[in-house]
Amino acid sequence: MLDHQVNQPILSTQALTKQVSIGETQLTILHDITLQVNPGEAVAILGASGSGKSTLLGLLAGLDLPSSGKVHLQDVDLFTLDEDSRAALRGKMMGFVFQSFQLLPALTAIENVMLPLELAATDNAESVAQKLLQRVGLANRLYHYPKQLSGGEQQRVAIARAFATEPRLLLADEPTGNLDSATGVQIIELMFELNREHGTTLILVTHDEVLSRRCSRQIRLADGKLLQ
Repeated sequence: MLDHQVNQPILSTQALTKQVSIGETQLTILHDITLQVNPGEAVAILGASGSGKSTLLGLLAGLDLPSSGKVHLQDVDLFTLDEDSRAALRGKMMGFVFQSFQLLPALTAIENVMLPLELAATDNAESVAQKLLQRVGLANRLYHYPKQLSGGEQQRVAIARAFATEPRLLLADEPTGNLDSATGVQIIELMFELNREHGTTLILVTHDEVLSRRCSRQIRLADGKLLQ
């Protein structure tokens, strides 16, 4: 069902809308978002703070439910699936890199990277995790806990974890937001290198114009609407 077909979008949305109620007021965070992303593309979603970028990313991942509209991951309509099925599809198809790293504090670097592999019942989880941590420059940090690592090192662990299951789609939400500019540049270089090596499709949420120009296409949001 989820065969890699180059001639179809890997991800598409139709009239995606998200509303929330605040007291008596209905607030529309996203209005009628229709877009498509093709396999192998690197797409930046740009917009000011509060424009709806992270909300859109959450809907694309099936982490949040829309008020109306559809998200298709290849030929699967995400919101016809129950929560467990969406989680299983995410585990198989997607990798995530967040601004806040989202590492589990009680696990070492290698255990954090092994986790999605173990959830996917991968046989050689430890050796795959070790190779990825070596690839991101952390060969001597395998058994350190997140609190023993710098912000840049934690984000390297998060990137290794994101690529561990060979995802077709990588979703990154302000991946350099908590890093100083020099470390941020290194992290972005690494993420784009791995993206090319693995042939992954990248969707990157950012407010950084310079970073967005590293992507093959930019999508701009303002007040929850797509700017053409």
